[in-house]
Amino acid sequence: MGALLRSAWCVFQRNLLVYRHVWRGSLFMGFLSPLLFLLSMGLGVGALVRTEGVLPAGASFLTFLGSGLLASTCMQTGSFESSFPIVGKMVWRRNYEAMFATPVSVGAIVLGELLWLAARLVMVAAAFACVLAAFGVGTLASLVPAVAAAVLTGLAFGACVMAYAATLRDGANFNALFRFGITPLFLFSGVFFPITRLPAPIRWLAPTTPLFHGVELTRGLVLGTLGAQAAVIHVTYLVVMVGLGASVAYWIFRRRLWT
Repeated sequence: MGALLRSAWCVFQRNLLVYRHVWRGSLFMGFLSPLLFLLSMGLGVGALVRTEGVLPAGASFLTFLGSGLLASTCMQTGSFESSFPIVGKMVWRRNYEAMFATPVSVGAIVLGELLWLAARLVMVAAAFACVLAAFGVGTLASLVPAVAAAVLTGLAFGACVMAYAATLRDGANFNALFRFGITPLFLFSGVFFPITRLPAPIRWLAPTTPLFHGVELTRGLVLGTLGAQAAVIHVTYLVVMVGLGASVAYWIFRRRLWT
């Protein structure tokens, strides 16, 4: 176990060294994106939305939207960071072959990538939470666990997308993944409006999707409405998704690097 963690830390450090060259633009966008979303939709569109009797716990549209966007932003970040970058290291630049030629094992590679993904998600979620706090959404006691919930949501997507990316020879299929997978989830998992406002078929399907659980978990923590039973269900769903994604990713990485 010690050797695995040391090797995984080496993979993490490699990604950190690469990130040193792009962190400024990434950090800037981490604050700019939520700022523009909350200004345009939270305050702009929110001023036109009737919320009485519609949103939970008497929340304002800004609070409702901001907490949902925190989870969905981590979903998008986790999915993107585990798509083209993984294909690039597996196929285009063959970084993983170089790593595997050293004492670094397949398990260490997968674990190191997941640790790096978690670090990136913490950066993104923390920046988003700072913008939410600036808008008066939530408190420190509610935003800290909400950040953890959003990071878990991003990891759930990232682990599964990583497993899928490891099967590809190029990045062409990601267009379909984002267009028919990530975007519909973004629109119909309760980020912008309660799922009770959706047509019946979509309303029944939404609770089976991972982003729904991430949004409900994050929003419930921000609003202080999350019950213990609901928390266990949401966390279990996301943790199982992380575990399955990581396990499949390990199996595919091993098959690709051993052949």
